[in-house]
Amino acid sequence: MWQLSAISYRHIQDPASQRLTWNKPPKSVLVIKKIRDATLLQPFKELCIFLTEVKNMIVYVEKKVLEDPAISGDENFGAITKKFCTFREDLDDISNRVDFIICLGGDGTLLYASSLFQESVPPVMAFHLGSLGFLTPFKFDTYQSQVTQIIEGNAAIVLRSRLKVRVLKENWEKKARVDEKGIILTNGDIENSRKVVQYQVLNEVVVDRGPSSYLSNVDLFLDGHLITTVQGDGVIVSTPTGSTAYAVAAGASMIHPNVPAIMITPICPHSLSFRPIVVPAGVELKIMLSRDARNTAWVSFDGRKRQEICHGDSITITTSCFPVPSICFRDPVNDWFESLAQCLHWNVRKKQNYLSSEDEEF
Repeated sequence: MWQLSAISYRHIQDPASQRLTWNKPPKSVLVIKKIRDATLLQPFKELCIFLTEVKNMIVYVEKKVLEDPAISGDENFGAITKKFCTFREDLDDISNRVDFIICLGGDGTLLYASSLFQESVPPVMAFHLGSLGFLTPFKFDTYQSQVTQIIEGNAAIVLRSRLKVRVLKENWEKKARVDEKGIILTNGDIENSRKVVQYQVLNEVVVDRGPSSYLSNVDLFLDGHLITTVQGDGVIVSTPTGSTAYAVAAGASMIHPNVPAIMITPICPHSLSFRPIVVPAGVELKIMLSRDARNTAWVSFDGRKRQEICHGDSITITTSCFPVPSICFRDPVNDWFESLAQCLHWNVRKKQNYLSSEDEEF
């Protein structure tokens, strides 16, 4: 088990004071590796050998990772894999078995790790072995000393808020038909039935127009009140962590993950005045198709579980009670600005030349 400790000398807590400490030494670790990425095979094997042979830890690995021929066919590594505990996504619950998580890959591995835990999430240590690496502050070159430091405890941590999303599908057994142009055809018998699905989302919920050539037309409610109708390519509802993902590409501001907020960003709105807005973390948002919408909409959650939204369906979004505790390389503030500079090249500009006293005369 782990706990969050903070040293606070002021009324407003310094994000850098959040620390990870263990109630007792961790015994189990979940290692998440990007599937079928040949560049990660050697780091994955080295890490697993270190964790099992040197640190004597119980290692959990997803079953489909071990089914990779490059791993299953390695006889030398076979003796190590026999010590692993395996699981399958959506079938096995490991929420109470894992003390912390190690991710090998890019930002997508951290998003995937989040999706495996619908309630409390173990602390996550993410190594940058992918393309962008905004959420993966650790470099693999010195993994042994870094993992040892985490096991010994007292590491800096940032609590990345998630969104709790509830999708209500009306008449889901027999949906209204949509023609080749994306226009809804409502004729035909439709059975009365409902389906409710919940998701925990780390980056963003994206509602878009899908394959239709028409503008999306969705109503946005805040705490039960209609605040606007989105007419455009769609809308992004993101966490502060997700503000530097799809949202920033759509013109949103970048929010530090310690800020309790939800970002609402339109995608190519057909309006000159529709700007991204930030709302308090405690509100409840609801998204529905407008009554006069010409076509259905589509929704995805951290880029996964994409599905169609029809008339009568609703998407309810609130801030989750279960954040993702992300282990920092240094601290939450320095790591964030380092990622802005290294990954997004924030405010990179050639410096202006110094103006001498002689130049001022001209």
